[in-house]
Amino acid sequence: MSALTAALTGGAGSTAVRAPGRTLVWAEEFDAPVDWGVRWTGDRTSAYRYGDHNPDDNKLDWLDPACVTVADGTATFTALPCGHTLENGLRAWRTGLLTTEYSAEGFRVRTGDHVETRVRLPRGTGAWPALWTWKDGRNEVDSFEYHPDNPHLLELSNHVNRAVSYHTDTAAIGPGRWVTVATRYGARCVEWYVDGERVFADGTGVGHDWSAYLILNLSVCAGRHHPAPGDLTPLTFEVDHVRVHR
Repeated sequence: MSALTAALTGGAGSTAVRAPGRTLVWAEEFDAPVDWGVRWTGDRTSAYRYGDHNPDDNKLDWLDPACVTVADGTATFTALPCGHTLENGLRAWRTGLLTTEYSAEGFRVRTGDHVETRVRLPRGTGAWPALWTWKDGRNEVDSFEYHPDNPHLLELSNHVNRAVSYHTDTAAIGPGRWVTVATRYGARCVEWYVDGERVFADGTGVGHDWSAYLILNLSVCAGRHHPAPGDLTPLTFEVDHVRVHR
């Protein structure tokens, strides 16, 4: 059974979810091993200067598909120190990233789509999980970014037409907690939802012809804007699903 069929029917241990007035067009339920090359790519992204690693943007990332594992309907992203040294002289961390870019499906979200993910936020200092979009060096919209040093805050950003919000919720957001985050990419207004409640509408949108690939990943901070890891303990981040309604 495909991930989309499972999400539509409630099969394969998945709970069917319907967005009013919308159709589920793409879903990843993590009820089977990662479909590398067909649905997802994990060894490179055009968002990183060297494809598999990126000394820019305060990141220690060195991509390794083996750092994304699936069990019991959940994907676990793990980051741990490795033997690579970045061009800036810092020690890299092997970590996991999933992107639809370079995959055979080549799925892209587009204007009007509604994307939802349910994640368990990490605890370890230096962890930097996110769900975001990217294409042609731009088209970035961040459904969320999270840093455990700001334990109750999600960063919500539209880099297409410059809008950002810092959403704080001590009841819903915190290290080790499960939270559902959704984004609607409107032409004139992007909207963000946390556990079903709209928490930010930017009033700028992405335009009528926007589209982009999905990226779901666990980055590792290098220490410029948020603390780097304090020791060599692996970092982990869990994801239950990613669903796109149109």
